[in-house]
Amino acid sequence: MNSLLSPVVEALGQLAVSTCVASSGSHEKMRFTLGMTGLIDRFEGRIFSADEVERGKPAPDIFLHAARQMGVLPARCAVVEDSISGVTAGLAAEMAVFAFAGGVSSRSQLSIGGAVVFDDMRELPGLLAAATHRLPGAAR
Repeated sequence: MNSLLSPVVEALGQLAVSTCVASSGSHEKMRFTLGMTGLIDRFEGRIFSADEVERGKPAPDIFLHAARQMGVLPARCAVVEDSISGVTAGLAAEMAVFAFAGGVSSRSQLSIGGAVVFDDMRELPGLLAAATHRLPGAAR
C-alpha cells in the first residue's frame, strides 16, 4: 500500500461509525481509484456518485443523497473533504465538516464557515469522537 495512504487506513480502522464515499466522481472512476488504493472493499455497497443526483458539489445533493441511503439524518452526519466545493457542499447540507488540508487545498482555503480544518489524517478519529458528543441526539 502507498505510504501516503497509511494514515487514512489507520484513521478508518479507528472509526466507530458507519462510513461511505460520496464523490463528484463517476462510479467507474471511484471503482478504479478505490481499487488502486485498496479501499474498495471497505466501502462496498456504500459508494455514492454525483451522477445519482441533479446537482454536484458545491450543492449539497450528493451528501444529502448519501445520508438518505445510509438512513442517517444529515444533522448526525460528518463530511470529510479536501476541496473547497466539498466543504461548501457539506456545510450547505448542514453536516459537521472536517476539512483535510493535507492534500488538494490549503488550510486558509478550507477555513470556511464552521469547518474543522486538520492537516494529519491521524487526527480524524479524535476529531470525530469529540464532534459526535455535540451532534443532535448524542448520548450525554
